[in-house]
Amino acid sequence: METFQRARRPEQRELRRQAVLDAARELLLELPAADVSLREIARRLGGSKSGIVTYFETREALFLALLQRERAEWLDAFEAAVTDGSLTDVWARSLAERPVLCELWSLLASTLERNVSAALIREFKLENRSQLLRQARIVARHVPGLSEEAADELVSTSMVVLIGLWPFANPTPEVLEAVSDPRLESARVDFVRQYRRTLDVLIAGLTA
Repeated sequence: METFQRARRPEQRELRRQAVLDAARELLLELPAADVSLREIARRLGGSKSGIVTYFETREALFLALLQRERAEWLDAFEAAVTDGSLTDVWARSLAERPVLCELWSLLASTLERNVSAALIREFKLENRSQLLRQARIVARHVPGLSEEAADELVSTSMVVLIGLWPFANPTPEVLEAVSDPRLESARVDFVRQYRRTLDVLIAGLTA
């Protein structure tokens, strides 16, 4: 298939790299991340696993790259949508609309930062820091009394909250069936409501 023909120019390589990321994203909308392999991504593209490894050394390296792309796109949309007074609502709802980003984020420490080289992790973390600082600047513009240092702390903590909250808000079918019991109503997690509430509490504390 043309996707996996040898790329001879940098722009060709980048097009093929993005095609791999697109295929991985499509699969993550259909399957849990644990079920998405390089072989399955290659099958979606009509190629072979070796063709994928040309661009990404491991599945985890691919997912890290996809996480960074998804997050950059989300930040663009977040910055365009947020206004004074709408910060936490836009923040929570815009993330809920991007399940691939949230699932990959929730797997960052436990899965994605494993089976990859130290050099790649360093590159990822440097870019991650750059994106955190960009988000902190966006947030600071819309929260009166929030210093740049406090905005930095807020967005860093918000990432940790998302990593912990997302799996509970998106459980397996078996868990969903279990918590349908009226006695377990308190065990059901509404991501938007809980994440927005947590952001409001964090902001209140940091601006006090």
